[in-house]
Amino acid sequence: MPSDPQIEHSDQAVDALDARLLLLLTDEPRLGVLECSRRLGVARGTVQARLDRLVARGVLTGFPPALDLAAMGYGLTAFAVLEIAQGRRHEVSQGLAAINEVCEVHATTGPGDLFARVVARSNADLQRVIDSIVDVPGVQRLSTSIALSTPVPPRVRPLLERVT
Repeated sequence: MPSDPQIEHSDQAVDALDARLLLLLTDEPRLGVLECSRRLGVARGTVQARLDRLVARGVLTGFPPALDLAAMGYGLTAFAVLEIAQGRRHEVSQGLAAINEVCEVHATTGPGDLFARVVARSNADLQRVIDSIVDVPGVQRLSTSIALSTPVPPRVRPLLERVT
């Protein structure tokens, strides 16, 4: 696939070899450096140097296992839009981070200030999680939507394939 000239620049975060390496690790995160080098047809030192550079530049942030939260008992996913008191984002974010069922939080534009993904075991458990969020100092209003399905799960593959 031809690359987009608008995204090409000399300090490109990921080049074609980086993208191939990241695709390989996306598909098989347990591969070692030696096996990656064999499959990519490059020296082991090249793979290690690329990984080190990707980590140092903040592109590669870790190798967490992919978990099915429903299989762990958290079958309900909801998204919450939070309106917070002016100037309290840091404090509210710390309070949200202390709630185990809050999986991620993003500062946003639009009608709300923060957007959070939360999980729960049931509707009653979701109510408990919502109550915990509302109790965080600085949270003024909360609106939630329950996810019914995930037609497009989190992904990076198309972005990496665009570079290769």
